Amino acid sequence: METPGSAPSPQAAPDTTALDAPVTLDAPRRVSGPVWRFLIEPRWLGWHAFTVLAIWGMLWLGDWQLHRAMAGNGLSWAYTFEWPLFAGFGIVFWARTVRDEFRLRRGVMPAAGDASAAAASAIALPEGIGTRQIERPGDDADDGDLASYNAYLAKLHSEVKGSGKRRSFW
Repeated sequence: METPGSAPSPQAAPDTTALDAPVTLDAPRRVSGPVWRFLIEPRWLGWHAFTVLAIWGMLWLGDWQLHRAMAGNGLSWAYTFEWPLFAGFGIVFWARTVRDEFRLRRGVMPAAGDASAAAASAIALPEGIGTRQIERPGDDADDGDLASYNAYLAKLHSEVKGSGKRRSFW
């Protein structure tokens, strides 16, 4: 524990080369040896199996819809093309996930468009950009058109309130 004015106590630097070390976006870890080894970890093997089964299932559903469409079901033509499109999205998602994990394990910093980079850059906005308090408009009591419109709205409100026909969902 430090007290004001005292020197910080020396601490051992954490080992960032271990494969099971926690990963943070602030300090990406560098792995010694082949980077691709994470692909054969049990967690990743499960993701690969899920991806293959999901893509196979979507392609099978597309084939099933094609056979239904050929038999005369007109609505199935849309699904014939929709299921392979979903399979393509699954492939793209899987490939981007693997690519991002490779980048993280190699120690490459995230791109500028990521949320963490956007949060860091939000502090240093140029002058005139960002949010600022807007002045409230002055009192509009001298505006005749606004006063007559407000009176009209008050009259409508009193008519609806007294008629018993008010429809409300709560």
